[in-house]
Amino acid sequence: MSPRLDAFLGGRLTLRQLPSGHRAGTDAVLLAACVPPNAKGLGVDVGAGVGAAGLSALARAEGLDMTFAEIDPALTALCAENIAANGFAARARAIEADVLRASSRRAAGLADGAFDLVLTNPPFFDPAAARVSPDAARARAHVAQGGLEAWMRAALALLRPGGTFLMIHRADALAEILASAKGRIGGLRLLPVHAKAGEPAVRLLVSGKKGSRAPLALLPPLVLHGPGGGFSPEAEAIHRGEAGIAATEP
Repeated sequence: MSPRLDAFLGGRLTLRQLPSGHRAGTDAVLLAACVPPNAKGLGVDVGAGVGAAGLSALARAEGLDMTFAEIDPALTALCAENIAANGFAARARAIEADVLRASSRRAAGLADGAFDLVLTNPPFFDPAAARVSPDAARARAHVAQGGLEAWMRAALALLRPGGTFLMIHRADALAEILASAKGRIGGLRLLPVHAKAGEPAVRLLVSGKKGSRAPLALLPPLVLHGPGGGFSPEAEAIHRGEAGIAATEP
C-alpha cells in the first residue's frame, strides 16, 4: 500500500505515513511544542517513526539540527523522505538503529553525551500486558523490549550534561517515569494533558535537564478538547504551530 500524506502544523509540514499501523499525530505535535524556539545545537528524536516530532521541532527552532533514530527500516526510509520533502536535508538525518543497544547506537554514530536535546515518544505498552498487534511495525512501535526504564536509560545516555530531555508518555505511567528518571535527570517538570476538563489526565509531558538540582515541578495542565468536542483554543493554536508549551526549565 502506498503511504498517505498528512499535514501538520497547519500545513507547514506534509508527512508521508504508512496507511495502516501506528501513525503520528497529536502526541508528536505536543512533544515538539515543548521545544523552545531559541533551542540550538544537536537534537535527537529517539524512536522517531516517520519524523513528526523532530520535524515539528525543526520548524519551531531554526538553530537546531536533528538526528532521527528509528529501528524500523520502512519508517526510517519514510523519515528520510519526509526530511527531504520538507526542506530540512541540511539540518537533519535519519538513521536506522536499535537505541536500546549501546553497540547499535555507537555503530550508527549516536555517541553517548553528544546531544543538547533529546525528544522521545516511547512505546506505550508492556509486552506482558499488551495484546500483540498483527501488524509487526505497529507492535514494535507500541511494545518496548525492556520497558520504559530501558528506553529512558538509553535516551538519557545520549544527552550531554546540561542538555534538555523532553518526553510524552501515558499519565498512568507516572510512578515508572519517576523511578526511571531517578539519578539520571534532574529539574523534572511534569505537565498533565487532559482530553477534557474534569477528566483524568491521559498524557504527561516530561522535561528535565541533565545535572540539574532544581526540584520537581507540577505545571498547569493542558486541556485538549472543549465541551463541543473540538480542540480548545490553546490546543488548536498548538496544532497549527502558532503556540508552544512552556514545559522546560527556565
